[in-house]
Parts: sequence; C-alpha cells; structure tokens
Amino acid sequence: MTLLRPAMLKRAAFAAQAAAILLIAACASPSEVPPQEDRVAFAVLGDAEPKPLAEFPNVAAAVADVNVLAEKKEIDFVVGVGDIAHKGTLVQYEAATPVLQALTLPFFPIMGNEEFNESEARFIDFANRWNEGKAIIDSRSYVQDRGPVVMVYASPDFSRQFTDEGVEWMLDQVRAASPKPVFLVVHSAQVGVYPENAEKGIENPKFAEVVAQPNLAAVISGDLHMDMDRTDHSKQIGHVHYLHIPALERTKIPDETQHTPLFRVFTVKGGHVKVDTYQTGNPEPLDRFAYSFDLPEVPAAN
Repeated sequence: MTLLRPAMLKRAAFAAQAAAILLIAACASPSEVPPQEDRVAFAVLGDAEPKPLAEFPNVAAAVADVNVLAEKKEIDFVVGVGDIAHKGTLVQYEAATPVLQALTLPFFPIMGNEEFNESEARFIDFANRWNEGKAIIDSRSYVQDRGPVVMVYASPDFSRQFTDEGVEWMLDQVRAASPKPVFLVVHSAQVGVYPENAEKGIENPKFAEVVAQPNLAAVISGDLHMDMDRTDHSKQIGHVHYLHIPALERTKIPDETQHTPLFRVFTVKGGHVKVDTYQTGNPEPLDRFAYSFDLPEVPAAN
C-alpha cells in the first residue's frame, strides 16, 4: 500500500480545486513542516462558541499558556476540534480572530456543527486569518504526515454528521497511511462512545469501518462540552483510544454549574503517547487527568 506523502497531498488538493469538486475531497496542508522521525507534540483546543456575548477570555488564556509551551519547544503545532464561532456568526468569528492570531504556532482547525450555520468559505477564510501566514488552510478536511503519526482532520459534511462519501474519504486516508498510526480529528465521535450524551455524535453506520482500521490509534473530538471531573473523558474501545477535548468557554455535561477551562497536549515519542491536561493559568499538567497509550504496530503490506 502506498504511503501518504506531502507531495501527493498537494497534487490532490490542486486537482480538487481545478475540478471544482467538493472540498471534502481535498486533503493537503501546504504549510506542513517537515516531520520529525520519532517525536511530535501538539496542543488541542476545544469548543468555544461563547454566548450570549462574543467574548473569548478562556481561549485567550489557553493561547497564552500554549505560547509558553511553544517557547519551551514542548509542542510543534496546535489543533482545533471545531465550534469556535457560535452559530457561525460574523461577530463571533471576528471576535475570535485577534485571540487566535496571538498563537505563535500554526493552528489547524476543523469545522464543527456551529460553523455549519454559515458557509465553509467563511470558515476557511477565517482559519487563514487566524494563522496569518503560519499555515494555509485550503479545505475543510486535510491530512498531515507528522513523523510518527499521520493526522487526519475531518470536518463533518453537515452539522456533526458524515455522508457515505465523507466516511469513504476518511477510510481512504487511514488506509493510505498504513502501516503508520493515525490520529483522527473529528468534531464529534460516533454515537454511544460517551454515555453521558450517547445519542449525540456521528450516526453513519459506515463509520464503524473507519474505527475498525488496525492503524487507527486515536479519535480526538470535542462537541459535548464535558466536565472532565464528572465524566469519563478518556477511554479505550477495542484498539482505539477516544480522547475528549473539553470546551474552553462553556461546560454543558453533566450540567452547567461547574466550568473549568482546560486544554490537552499530546506527546508522541518512541511509539508511546502521553496525553496531558492543563488548566489555564497553571503551568503544570493536572495529574488526575493523565492518560497514556502505545501506538499500534501494524505490519507493512507486502
């Protein structure tokens, strides 16, 4: 099986644009930095979508903390799991922009269901504004080879759902990456993964084929706004690890009475993954949320 290569991804993106096909068919990140062979680390920011006011104080606090980690060379880039702009409104996008522009590292977001209240074009426009040249986002779904892992960023096709074509795109990317392990970044995991709100998530039954791939190591998602102190946020189902990214501005599950702004950091080295969780303003990760696992070892195809 052919390995995923940046040059191939670029050609795929250019062909997709030239043919004016659906954005979901594009899978390039032209700004990708050369991957290290054995180590990669990245921070993940959860949902924001503040209401009633378009104010992002906890996102700003997380950005400041992430920049400190970047200065210490502890992370290489930043990921977003969607739902930055509540209802996809222009005022929310504009208010979030100077906050996210303060990131010193490239920021790779996907769309969430909130962004689908407006156009994909608006999301892509602002994703590039947030990066200010640090990264180029030219499609809503894309792939990056990051050395020890391949990152597959899959924005939904509508709301938090995927069509059969969208599932096939994910399946193709995971298979193409084999034997390298894959981290799949989606706004929402499949229904049933988090029993705290089991009915919310990806409903397409074909998604089971994606999570059945032996080289899929982890599904990274947000959407549910779960309080990590009162929910089961990190778990293994079968061979796949599911990591919830808590919301920065609002907690919903199990209720809205307690909110702690948190973000997570993934460090991959020597076939091992360490997931740390930081509370904004605290320079050390919280021991009670520590999680780790080993990457799957998948034999190369003959």
